[in-house]
Amino acid sequence: SRTDPRPVSADLLNTALTRDAGIDVPLIGGAMYPCGNPELVAAVSAAGGIGIVQPVSLTYVHGYEFRDGLRYIRDLTSRPIGFNALIEKSSRRYRDRMAMWVDTALEEGIRFFVTSLGNPAWVVERAAQVGGVVYHDVTERKWARKAVDGGVHGLIAVNDRAGGHAGPHSAESLLDQVGDLGLPVVCAGGVGGERDFVAALHLGYAGVQMGTRFIATVECSASEAYKQAIISAGEDDVVLSDRVTGVPLAVLRTPYVEAMGTRLGPVARRLLMGRRTKHWVRSFYALKSGVRLARANRDETGRQQFWQAGKSVAEVDSIEEAGKIVRRFATAASR
Repeated sequence: SRTDPRPVSADLLNTALTRDAGIDVPLIGGAMYPCGNPELVAAVSAAGGIGIVQPVSLTYVHGYEFRDGLRYIRDLTSRPIGFNALIEKSSRRYRDRMAMWVDTALEEGIRFFVTSLGNPAWVVERAAQVGGVVYHDVTERKWARKAVDGGVHGLIAVNDRAGGHAGPHSAESLLDQVGDLGLPVVCAGGVGGERDFVAALHLGYAGVQMGTRFIATVECSASEAYKQAIISAGEDDVVLSDRVTGVPLAVLRTPYVEAMGTRLGPVARRLLMGRRTKHWVRSFYALKSGVRLARANRDETGRQQFWQAGKSVAEVDSIEEAGKIVRRFATAASR
């Protein structure tokens, strides 16, 4: 455990994240594919946190033309919302589309960006022209230093308890690695209840990013089978699979996942080690798994049982309104 926790304000709700994002509660509703439907994004923001739009999810899963989707969210709440830009090297077509989405988000008034899987400098440059702020996902110090060099305003430290692409380090260890780089750091992973939320703020984090907890909400469009699986699961039911995107992804251990296996074959692993082939392999698996995840998300029968989740499932025991979760966490931090 940490022996030198960084000092925090007596008011735990007043942090660099709340100031950068223009919000009341230092809580990010993490970008999720395929669960990040507009109603969920809006509900987190309306309650004082900030919901993050995942553009691939908004357009290809939930069926909105991107600008129309943003305007629909704006109809649901006038509070700040954010945008997630996955900027890993990929096809030229994908890069151009992501650049178009970023420009459209800026035109529609979004000023808070979360970048992932690449060099965020070009997003920082575009956002800076209108006073936008960029936080970047990192899993260890070397990526954090590159993000700092890219000009980001904050770091989202993805730890070993996160859903999605979890990192290799604990929340405490990761903060030790990146906390001296002069930027606010957000804890991503392992927070499902208000006690964990308050503990992260006391540890020195500027806020928390949550995804798994918001899947089991009234507003989330995930199937009832998916939500009930999260409620029923313990942290030992979460396993890492590299058969989804080519890099380890946290999913619930189900008969479907066990039958599919969690390890790539030797040829795919060898291709992932190649400088020229790794991006192609990741793109291939991302496309293949994206279809699988979207189908499982909508499968009310639960037959596919292919569900992302982090170890915070241990703290999730009911389906709640997203806004109530945000307000409950805020109350706990105000005591």
